[in-house]
Amino acid sequence: MTDAIVVIVSCREEESQSIAKTLVGEKLAACVSIIPSVKSIYVWQGDICHEQESLLLIKTSRACWSDLEKRIQGLHSYTVPEIIALPIEAGHSPYLQWLYESSNG
Repeated sequence: MTDAIVVIVSCREEESQSIAKTLVGEKLAACVSIIPSVKSIYVWQGDICHEQESLLLIKTSRACWSDLEKRIQGLHSYTVPEIIALPIEAGHSPYLQWLYESSNG
């Protein structure tokens, strides 16, 4: 197990780059990959919703989690944004070292 995590966030396409640039600029993330167009189908307030969104794959360290989560909540337009952290069990050592050096972890 490493101290690295991938955080998944879905958002409106028009806000994806702004969120990504802010997180990297503030060293809350080493890298944010933007998958520009995903179709999300979900239940919200009793209705089935169909939305075209972007998906952010945020690479960071566990040490950044709390600040990262708060910052995303402040930047995100959704009332209840998807913010899910997944552990990185193993990874290429030079990449993981870069990730730690590039974030506040």
